[in-house]
Amino acid sequence: MKFFSFAIALLMGAFITVSAQKTVVDVAVGSKAHTTLVAAVKAAGLVETLQGAGPFTVFAPVNDAFGKLPAGTVETLLKPENKAQLTKVLTYHVVAGNLDAAAVVKAIQDGKGKAVVKTVSGGSLTASLKDGKVILTDENGGVATVTVTDLKAGNGVIHVIDGVVLPK
Repeated sequence: MKFFSFAIALLMGAFITVSAQKTVVDVAVGSKAHTTLVAAVKAAGLVETLQGAGPFTVFAPVNDAFGKLPAGTVETLLKPENKAQLTKVLTYHVVAGNLDAAAVVKAIQDGKGKAVVKTVSGGSLTASLKDGKVILTDENGGVATVTVTDLKAGNGVIHVIDGVVLPK
């Protein structure tokens, strides 16, 4: 029985090690709720970048979040001639570093209710707490709520959000 338990523990350890080696892109690709995000990342040519060493913190909008944008916005952004604008929007959802949920909440507490994080696009997102959930406010006053936290990858962490945050 001890050998069996040990073998299971070894197999579980191997599974955890393998899953931890996935990149943030691999995690997103494996999610049916993020097909629009994955298509956008591919269209922007960001797959290779987000498969890099990182670490990255990605605030990943679900498909429904993209559906909340004005009609035609996603289709327009996905056109090759709008690649620079699409890249800016997508990199606005990425922060350099590995900010797990505990680090985000601590930063909000240390900031007396708000934490401003610099995104890879050069813009800022403001994180705050409302009813125990992390809320992101973009530079235009748009908001998104973090609905799932700490999806770990080998090169960072993903937090799922219910809205698309937009840079100025």
